[in-house]
Amino acid sequence: MAQAEVFVQAYKLAMQVMDLRNNHGLTQAQLAERCGMSQADISRIERGSTSPTARTLQRIADALEADVRLVARTRA
Repeated sequence: MAQAEVFVQAYKLAMQVMDLRNNHGLTQAQLAERCGMSQADISRIERGSTSPTARTLQRIADALEADVRLVARTRA
């Protein structure tokens, strides 16, 4: 069950990065350049195949004029 939750969270993060990047009209390569990362790193994050560090998330957020936030979970 815990592995499924990790997958769901990685997918949500990946979609947020991809959506913000697309909203800014950037390619993965352009975002990578703004972050000082490789395009392959951005691709892995957007596929959810890697868990970026807090520092990496902050670099991406800064490049996309976004905030990194912790949000309380809602319980059903």
